Amino acid sequence: MPCIIPAHPCARNMVNVALITVWRPAPPRSTMAARKPPTHPDTMLFAPLLESCPWPTTTGSRTAIGPLYGSTASLCIAELAAEERLLVAFTEDTAQAQMLARELPFFLPEDCEILQLPDWETLPYDNFSPHQDIVSERLRTLHRLPDTHRGVLLLPIAALMQRLPPRHYIEGNSLLLEEGQSLDIEALRAALSKSGYRAVDTVYEHGEFAVRGSLMDIYPMGSKLPLRIDLLDDEIDSLRSFDPETQRTIEKLPRVDLLPAREFPLDKPGIQAFQQRWYARFDVDHDQCPVFTELSDGRAPGGAEYYLPLFFDACESLLDYLPENAALLTLGDHYSAASRFWEEASRRFTDYGVDPRRPLLSPGELFMPVEELFQVLKRHAVLELRPSAEAPAHIAANTEPPPQLLDGENESGLATRLQTLLKDHSGPVLLCAETEGRREILLESLGKPPQEVANWHDFISSGADFALAVAPIDRGINLGPTAPMLITETQLFGERVAQRRRRRGRDALDPEAIFRDLNELREGSPVVHAEHGIGRYMGLTHLEVDGADAEFLTLEYADQSKLYVPVSSLQLISRYAGSDPEHAPLHRLGSEQWEKAQRKAREKANDVAAQLLEVYARREAREGVQFTSPEEDYAKFAAGFPFEETPDQAAAIDAVEADMCGTGVMDRLVCGDVGFGKTEVAMRAAFIATANARQVAVLVPTTLLAQQHYNSFRDRFANWPVKIEVISRFRAASDTREIAKRLESGDVDILIGTHKLIQSDIKFADLGLLIIDEEHRFGVRQKDSIKALRAEVDILTLTATPIPRTLNMALGGMRDLSIIATPPARRLSIKTFVREHDHGLIKEAVLRESLRGGQVFYVHNEVRTIEQCAQGLKELLPDLSVAVAHGQMHETQLERVMSDFYHQRHHILVCSTIIETGIDIPNANTIIIDRADKFGLAQLHQLRGRVGRSHHQAYAYLLCPPASAMTTDASKRLEAIEAAGDLGAGYQLATHDLEIRGAGELLGDEQSGQIQSVGFAMYSQLLRQAVEALRRGDIPDVDAPLQATTEVKLHSPALIPDDYLPDPNMRLILYKRIAACENDAALREMQVEMIDRFGLLPPQVKGLFITSSLRLLAQRCGIKALELGESGGHIDFTDDTNVDPLQLVTLVQEQPLSYRLAGPTRLRIERPLPDIKEREALARELLQRLAGEVLDEAA
Repeated sequence: MPCIIPAHPCARNMVNVALITVWRPAPPRSTMAARKPPTHPDTMLFAPLLESCPWPTTTGSRTAIGPLYGSTASLCIAELAAEERLLVAFTEDTAQAQMLARELPFFLPEDCEILQLPDWETLPYDNFSPHQDIVSERLRTLHRLPDTHRGVLLLPIAALMQRLPPRHYIEGNSLLLEEGQSLDIEALRAALSKSGYRAVDTVYEHGEFAVRGSLMDIYPMGSKLPLRIDLLDDEIDSLRSFDPETQRTIEKLPRVDLLPAREFPLDKPGIQAFQQRWYARFDVDHDQCPVFTELSDGRAPGGAEYYLPLFFDACESLLDYLPENAALLTLGDHYSAASRFWEEASRRFTDYGVDPRRPLLSPGELFMPVEELFQVLKRHAVLELRPSAEAPAHIAANTEPPPQLLDGENESGLATRLQTLLKDHSGPVLLCAETEGRREILLESLGKPPQEVANWHDFISSGADFALAVAPIDRGINLGPTAPMLITETQLFGERVAQRRRRRGRDALDPEAIFRDLNELREGSPVVHAEHGIGRYMGLTHLEVDGADAEFLTLEYADQSKLYVPVSSLQLISRYAGSDPEHAPLHRLGSEQWEKAQRKAREKANDVAAQLLEVYARREAREGVQFTSPEEDYAKFAAGFPFEETPDQAAAIDAVEADMCGTGVMDRLVCGDVGFGKTEVAMRAAFIATANARQVAVLVPTTLLAQQHYNSFRDRFANWPVKIEVISRFRAASDTREIAKRLESGDVDILIGTHKLIQSDIKFADLGLLIIDEEHRFGVRQKDSIKALRAEVDILTLTATPIPRTLNMALGGMRDLSIIATPPARRLSIKTFVREHDHGLIKEAVLRESLRGGQVFYVHNEVRTIEQCAQGLKELLPDLSVAVAHGQMHETQLERVMSDFYHQRHHILVCSTIIETGIDIPNANTIIIDRADKFGLAQLHQLRGRVGRSHHQAYAYLLCPPASAMTTDASKRLEAIEAAGDLGAGYQLATHDLEIRGAGELLGDEQSGQIQSVGFAMYSQLLRQAVEALRRGDIPDVDAPLQATTEVKLHSPALIPDDYLPDPNMRLILYKRIAACENDAALREMQVEMIDRFGLLPPQVKGLFITSSLRLLAQRCGIKALELGESGGHIDFTDDTNVDPLQLVTLVQEQPLSYRLAGPTRLRIERPLPDIKEREALARELLQRLAGEVLDEAA
């Protein structure tokens, strides 16, 4: 333990001097003349204090300042960082480092950078490797440290104890790329692979690269965005960053640093060095050690970081990386924290070091022992920031514990409490709100509105006695009776307001149904061909047709019959969704099976369409309130949304605005998963209603959700004169009565609450909009009350049950439905493990999450034994807090437990499936599901989706009995969910039966049989045809063909070559997207995107776009087929073609040697066309001539 030196005898006097200098700054001392002056000398509280007892500069000297209660340490660090030096702050744990990272920007000068060196977020000797984003952050920090002379570095003591690669490794394996530089792309590819970068088809994550001709995409470690290198010959023509979600470029860059992908080398010399040291270190059968064999092959297995010292002659510590002017700080009891970490590493070494297949390095080889750590620290000057008065300090800071102003969990006494504080405290007071919405709540509760300030410097320099700021400060600051004081919401309400979670970066482009469908298409997957029925996709095949290379989809039908579908006809193919893919009903080619199934499904779809049309007509006949859009104010409100709207979200917002400003009554359903942006759609609607002086009711199923919505609405409407209230069990009865009075008098604009909102004793002055969240979770009585309201006010319903986009399109607006299917940007994939129940595994999983300050869901779906399960976890993990939540608890008790977990008062929540839908807890990133074999695929997907909602790597453990004790179906479900760890890959698989459930909500459950017989996409198409026919006043024809297809053949290559895009799945997606383009503008946009992503188009791809453009033109004319070869060709027209017959007659009369009619629907072209360019030109000329009349009519 480091020795504690008694406080300096003059320390107490120095505090008072320091506080005086805040208001009357003294001239700088002569000893300080050489230093760079602080950025804001008039706001310094601690710098003058430390000048009186100088910053430790002598090797081995230690100076302690304390007590620094509350958030005072953040203020102290910020003031010390104003000078030209790098401050290195060691914290007890990750949570403390993250808290400082949140608080410091409020106190620091704007030009002062914060660096972080996170630990690996794994347990010592773990089988997991840290997530690439963590490795990227660490490498970025280590790369920048030697040249960083001003700023703050934050790291937990565990990260300081880690032995690191030597500096020369990162310097020697980094590469600077600049525009105009010569570059051998093959040499760079090899260097990247050796450095640990992974070759992929599409770059999404740190440490990945892809080469496509003269283009190379790389996601450099330490970079915020990936990089696209465009080469001209062997020279870098341009360096551009790009969005990993859209794959589109963002901006040009002059230069980029490429850092190594790992903290250890896996090139040939690195592997040889590793092997030599392994042989010398371990006396085991090396070939039986998976870690050794994989690293020897150049692959990094999970946990390879715990062999890092074997790659180097000697490791270094963080202290070796620091610049000369670095100053060291410690916070809290770092000695005890280091000792705990060392004990845990030693225990795990003892427990896991007995496996000869995985020999371990000793803790001392991987981490600095506690004694060595503090011997090393003694060679440096260290300033200790002590959080309490338990141990004396050299410099007595004279801070006091922040006052606790809690008086019950309501805001009613807030003004009185603050008035008392302001009267008793002689210095200025700053009140900090977590968010803008919380700021508004505080402003309303205060009698006298305080001055609003942006940061600490503004507060001090303003001279205000009482001020208010928005900042994520966790605790208060109390510097004495006459000094500035900072008060946080924790002091006022007794709980830390949950951190506002912001989406990272921009949202992805709309993953349209065709894209999502084919993204999961694997060999053996069932698909539906519009003309031939259900078969299995067996891959892409190259065939030579009339001397030209072409690519086809191979489909296998019953009796192993094969069908080859040209990629130009991909619009006829959809992924089958209707029943278990393993048991999809394959059809026989040439039989009547498919026609019979289609006919039956079409008859049922016609009935559904008729019912829908009747409901739609009745709704259209009603007249509702016609709102007016407050254009200028609405634009300002929309601009206040802190993220870019996704295409889905923007479409939903536009649809809601159009509904509200129309003459009918709005009854719209908005569907989207938690976090996809439904709430913003509701807020835009609420703004329109309140701007038209109408009240809004927001109805939610639980009190906790009501509180979440209340906080969200307060944040969003913080800068607008809109009065928002919530009716909650946690509000005092007197408060609820007062709110009801104000509501009836029109003094409340938006009221949020549970079913109490629609009870008879709650009366609105002028209700204009009802927003319902998850209507299916309400009881029959509540639904009846909602039904009565539907005839009077606009209704907006929000649901998380997935409803397929294809079904929405089929309904053609007869059910007002908006689907938000765009997932949050760059949500990390969830590492999913299927394991037998094991106490050791559970303990490791929980400790791994707890170590990084996170929380754990433990799903145990048997209420009878849930308390027993929780007790077992308490015994297994005695240091952690365990809570229980299930549906049979009293609602008040349940919501109290959920609120406590939301506010991070418990580490583990043992719960039933009540968490399947509901609140969003970003801090919970591990879920353990007991007896996962008893859950359905969709339910497992929903449960797993409760984690992975922040920037941390998420883990899902599916615990099950031995394979012999499970059914075959259960084993298959668990295999599928384990394989589909990504939100995108496997989303369709896991949500398929939920989408069927969503279809049932709209159409009635009896339609599920028809959906299974023909597949979801086909059923949607049949329904769409029926809807369109009924709207025209026609009787739907059960024998009408599904869709007219147009085929264009020019006998030239029209495909995406393998050497241009090797990934067959990506080629399939692009084929489908090209086939789905509806006009030339969309085709041009696709060309631009492909050039941007994959490089200049080769002739075959140009041919594909030309053929697609001609097909669009031919479709508009009503042409079924166009074929041109070297000796001529023909055009086949549909029976109801749009082409004027006189056009054809004129054409034949003008050029009888080149054209002749062959029957009523065929035009023969009899002229030699040996050149492909000639064929393309003639096809376009002919189609444009025949389309002339059509185009004129369209115009």
